[in-house]
Amino acid sequence: MVATMLTVMIVLLALGFPMMIPMLAASVVVILFFMPNVDPIFLVQQMMEGISSYVLLAVPLFIFAADIMSTGKTSKRLLDFVGSFVGHVRGGYAITTAAACTLFGSISGSTQATVVAIGKPMRKRLLSVGYKDSSAIALIINASDVALLIPPSIGMIIYALAAPNVSVGDLFIAGIGPGVLIFLMFAIYSYIHAKIFNIPLGEKMSWRDRGKTTVRALFPLGFPVIIVGGIYFGYFSPTEAAGISVLYALILEVLIFRSIKVFDIPKIALSTGLVTAAVFILVAAGQAFSWLISYARIPRLLTETVIPADPTALQVLLIVAIFFFIGCMFVDPIVVILILTPIFYPVAVQAGVDPVHLGVVITFQAALGSATPPFGVDIFTASAVFNKSYLDVIRGTPPYIIMLLIASVLIILFEDISLFLLRFM
Repeated sequence: MVATMLTVMIVLLALGFPMMIPMLAASVVVILFFMPNVDPIFLVQQMMEGISSYVLLAVPLFIFAADIMSTGKTSKRLLDFVGSFVGHVRGGYAITTAAACTLFGSISGSTQATVVAIGKPMRKRLLSVGYKDSSAIALIINASDVALLIPPSIGMIIYALAAPNVSVGDLFIAGIGPGVLIFLMFAIYSYIHAKIFNIPLGEKMSWRDRGKTTVRALFPLGFPVIIVGGIYFGYFSPTEAAGISVLYALILEVLIFRSIKVFDIPKIALSTGLVTAAVFILVAAGQAFSWLISYARIPRLLTETVIPADPTALQVLLIVAIFFFIGCMFVDPIVVILILTPIFYPVAVQAGVDPVHLGVVITFQAALGSATPPFGVDIFTASAVFNKSYLDVIRGTPPYIIMLLIASVLIILFEDISLFLLRFM
């Protein structure tokens, strides 16, 4: 049965079908040939149940807010703000890119939106001061992955959907530490890289000009404070926060910055609708597939095969990291989180792993895998956005993948990197 399921999925993926088709086709084939007593209508019921969660309402709203700010001036104001303070230091433009991706990730929650909003203007700046295109694109792709960790994170919302009784607010807070860690590692690497290759220094701005860029960035910088603070202190739920984010984005871009006209909103909403439809179809198909493999007791077989009889928390986390990293190298992170989380979550909790820390580890592996060859989704996003070939996009990624792997080990070994803010608060 498992062999048939995998064969169907691999063949359909090789033929170029989008991920939801292989999952649904494999599920139908297994039911028809191996489970004659199961009515296929159960798959439809599971698909509907998969997208009926109240938590999922936050996803299209956060995507809509990100699309509004990507179209408007929010990303430019963040770039100008960060660049005014670090643009003149060695590797300043690369550090600006990493910082801006981190900040925009705290607004959008989407790696793809960050690649578009920050990548387009910063790639030109990086090339203008002497960076190779492969290095510039690699930095943009991997720095954008911080968006999956820094709140509001769509990946964490999906994890909370798949893992019972895990607070989205706690996950958001726990993602801050790892996100900052990655930024610091990228900043140090950018400084060393610029020194080795003698990248020219940018122009140092006066404190008066820095003050101006800071004032211009105050409204965008207030976004994560309102969202995270409001969720954590109980003023609104993550879904309500997503609605507030849309309102806040509209007020900024339409009324204050005046970078978007009212007549532009339907076009932006259409783009959001297309992305949301793709996400929800993946969620629905993932729920049906997850139900099927659970019904077939495949998770139990898998855990008995790869996990020792009495595993330690560290052993479970390492196994989880490997499975999610490899899975997200080939499949969309949303699908991997939905399918694998129910398999490993009970075992991890039984072994003493904190559910929030587990969520951070899983989300981090999803971020790492989505920028790793052969099929990391951010690679193809960058290829389309920058009109570059696959090989051109991945050529400069190895140093960043190595840094992210080191960060992954640190996060697994030292859970306080994720949980110290929660314990402090």
